[in-house]
Amino acid sequence: MLNMDMTQPLLIHNADQPWLPSPMAGVLRQPLERAAAESGHTTSIVSYAAGASFSSHPHPQGEEILVLSGVFSDESGDYPAGTYLRNPPGSEHAPFSHEGCEIFVKLNQFDPHYSDVVRIAAWQDAPILSRQVQELHTSAIETVNLVRLPAGEEFLLDIIGQRIEVLVIAGALESSGWRWMARDWLRIPKSQSVLRVTASTASLLFIKQWL
Repeated sequence: MLNMDMTQPLLIHNADQPWLPSPMAGVLRQPLERAAAESGHTTSIVSYAAGASFSSHPHPQGEEILVLSGVFSDESGDYPAGTYLRNPPGSEHAPFSHEGCEIFVKLNQFDPHYSDVVRIAAWQDAPILSRQVQELHTSAIETVNLVRLPAGEEFLLDIIGQRIEVLVIAGALESSGWRWMARDWLRIPKSQSVLRVTASTASLLFIKQWL
């Protein structure tokens, strides 16, 4: 078990995280939270070397993926950096990457009745000149957005009655003495306040809110 106390705030600096081997050659992982070594609730950053692959495997409670770099693939298609994917509970696939890639992955965290397959081209490499919010997913219990902030922009994270997760895809943020850089991950428990953050450089954020 790793970082599974959801009542406590958690900030993980990517630069401090080692890459750990997975069961498959050429696939490395940086675990952020997990209920067990190879099963259950898991959030991690995963790196595929060029030509690396995973054997076919199921996701009993679903899988959520954001492709951070390179091209991630499975038997359903090729997904370049910026692609957001949701594979429903009970789905199965055999992922691989011809050129190598990094992905942000959340496993076994879906409502068991969720059945939608989602494939969204979430962002393109373009200058961030104004605040933009792209909705990736919304349901009765969660909302997932991609947020682009220009340098100097202030942003409020509403944590009143809901848990929030933030992955900094690019850029840097500051808040109350904290500084978050690219690939840093923040998890904040339910609270009765808002968190004020400022983009110290143009920033791209993946933000997930849970009731």
